[in-house]
Amino acid sequence: MKPGALTPQDAMARAVAFFEHLEPAHLAALDLIYAPDARFKDPFNEVQGLRAIGAVFEHMFATLDAPHFVVTGRVLQGSTCFLTWDFCFQMRRFKRGQQQVVRGASQLVFDEAGRIALHRDYWDAAEELYEKLPLLGGLMRWLKRRARS
Repeated sequence: MKPGALTPQDAMARAVAFFEHLEPAHLAALDLIYAPDARFKDPFNEVQGLRAIGAVFEHMFATLDAPHFVVTGRVLQGSTCFLTWDFCFQMRRFKRGQQQVVRGASQLVFDEAGRIALHRDYWDAAEELYEKLPLLGGLMRWLKRRARS
């Protein structure tokens, strides 16, 4: 481990604190959490680099009200961490004022300095998001019923 580098346990604790207290002002310090060439992937995005990762978070703040993460579990093995979480938010365009929750998990791989080099989010976009949308939600629920029968 390099001098001044975080242990994997400390890197995980820092990442959890970052996600649970994330707000737009914190995006200026993204380089403290993510490596310069970090990769990020979720069901809608696949980007690399601090600027692109910052844009994903900026979009989240621009399109949702009161978005925040609640980490519900964590596992660390070597430099790889898995977090389970609830992503809580309110939609701006419909169901205004109604709390929404998306449940998911993240794989984080830390570099030698304890920064996130890989961030991969896993969540079911169909169940956790599409089913909550007007029009598309009805179709998704119908498809789910058809698949079960």
